[in-house]
Amino acid sequence: MRYFVQFSYFGKAYHGWQNQPNAITVQQVLEEAFSKILRCPIELVGAGRTDTGVHAQQMFAHFDTEPIAGTFQLTHRLNAYLPADIAVQKIFEVPSNAHARFDALSRTYEYWVVQEKNPFYSDSAYYIRHPLAIEPMNEAANLLLGHEDFECFSKSNTDVKTYLCNIKEAFWQDTNDKLIFTITANRFLRNMVRAIVGTLLEVGMERWTVDDVNTILKSGDRQKAGPSVPAKGLYLTTIGYPNTIVSTHEPRFGKSV
Repeated sequence: MRYFVQFSYFGKAYHGWQNQPNAITVQQVLEEAFSKILRCPIELVGAGRTDTGVHAQQMFAHFDTEPIAGTFQLTHRLNAYLPADIAVQKIFEVPSNAHARFDALSRTYEYWVVQEKNPFYSDSAYYIRHPLAIEPMNEAANLLLGHEDFECFSKSNTDVKTYLCNIKEAFWQDTNDKLIFTITANRFLRNMVRAIVGTLLEVGMERWTVDDVNTILKSGDRQKAGPSVPAKGLYLTTIGYPNTIVSTHEPRFGKSV
């Protein structure tokens, strides 16, 4: 039978989600926990991959196994076994053809910026002392909605076949103690969000204009865009799925966008 697992993690200690040689990853830790508790090899297929140091408030993966008698009890056993920086929220049965990655309709990320030194954000947000002008940052962010090709924000030497993405929302908001950039799209390229944020911050610091960002978008050249911001401020917050998957379990699933 096929099951989805919803989980979250604080990414500081991990080299991202996806398994890789000679580096500890979230996938590795979760698969070891599932395999030990279920007493059989379990392979997880994630909804996507996050880079080293990136966090996930909501992430999904699927796996196949024999019928599980009590998914609620399994969730508690996993959380007792897993380290403090990984938590499982729920496990639920899905149709046999449901796919955590390919069935995802949207993904939402947040990037956190703080402008005052705060020890409670030292590992979870990017500290910038320079004053930031949010209005032009939002004007520049709005340009993203009118483009589809984002090669200028993609990490070089990747194996992607297309740089096309459909961005549905992109905006900054001031929450008093931090600035949060929110962006939702059907897919993201490697390093894309961190490169976008780095570019928009250049506008906020009045080093670049909104027109400069439009020129960068049209160029397709990563060298012309801004620097990538640190991974510690980036959060995968929501993954949206079709109702055929959402309706298979209780509420508080990732909302569809």
